[in-house]
Amino acid sequence: MSHIWKSIAGTVVLFGLTYLQLTAQDTARYKGMTVNLDEVIVAAKRIGFDVNSFIKRVEDDTTFYRAFKNLHVVGFDAVNDIRVLDKQAAIQASLYNETHQEVKGKCMTMKVANEKVTGDFYTRKGNYNYYTAELYANLFFVKGTVCADDAGETPERSGGSLARHKAQLKQLIFNPGKPVRGVPIVGQKVAIFNYEVMRFYDFSISAENYVDGTPCYVFTAKAKPGLSRIDRADVVIDELITWFNKDNFEIVGRKYALSYKTMLFDFNVKMNVQMTKFNGLLIPSLVTYNGTWNVPFKKRETAVFVAKFLNFTPPQ
Repeated sequence: MSHIWKSIAGTVVLFGLTYLQLTAQDTARYKGMTVNLDEVIVAAKRIGFDVNSFIKRVEDDTTFYRAFKNLHVVGFDAVNDIRVLDKQAAIQASLYNETHQEVKGKCMTMKVANEKVTGDFYTRKGNYNYYTAELYANLFFVKGTVCADDAGETPERSGGSLARHKAQLKQLIFNPGKPVRGVPIVGQKVAIFNYEVMRFYDFSISAENYVDGTPCYVFTAKAKPGLSRIDRADVVIDELITWFNKDNFEIVGRKYALSYKTMLFDFNVKMNVQMTKFNGLLIPSLVTYNGTWNVPFKKRETAVFVAKFLNFTPPQ
């Protein structure tokens, strides 16, 4: 019985300190946000850990976006596995290949090996037959010689709606929690740090080691359980978990789930990104995706993919 009371007391102290912490250091930006802290963070707070500063760092982080742009300035080998599924979750079409990217100066070239294709992955003209595949290729494949600018940006290879949707997808991936311009209905609903949206979420900060053993601070935002149907209609990000390296606050991993459903369209997407370091640069080492999309004038598309990046080399 004593261990039960000890557990209850610990919980009371934890939530009491959390409340005092937030009321003492609250700012207008995060007013109304309740954040649960584990015992490690409570102890860290006593020696100077600032919860509001940490949350602002989460919201303003640019290292995650920079990491993907760093793929434009290093050579690497990659394993690409994309599978499009039918209604029974069987493989309808797929692409597997291994790519080798070389960088000379600011220009990239890519060689493809061991490519295996099934189903109608390509059209008769050799174009991608699926939206997910085309977006993947725009993000990770290089055709011919492509040169980046000083910021690591490359020229947009697609036009029209694909270019627009790619830009919007990048906003969701690289800046989760911020509003996405040009996306009707859901654009403002992903802004989980805005007062109108944060009330639908449970937030927490904890300390744990990442899968590679890196000591991390972990920021978690999860949609509150038991939301009414009306409130649930304002939720797009179901879960967002980010692991920050304790030493330098760089993101070492991110996991998120997005979903939404209307009469016109629906989607349900889960992604996981793991980072690594090369020559002082933060770079993705693993990206996994599992998602389904149903948009006007297109067939429902369900796909999974795994992208592995390894054997990094400096520019020549």
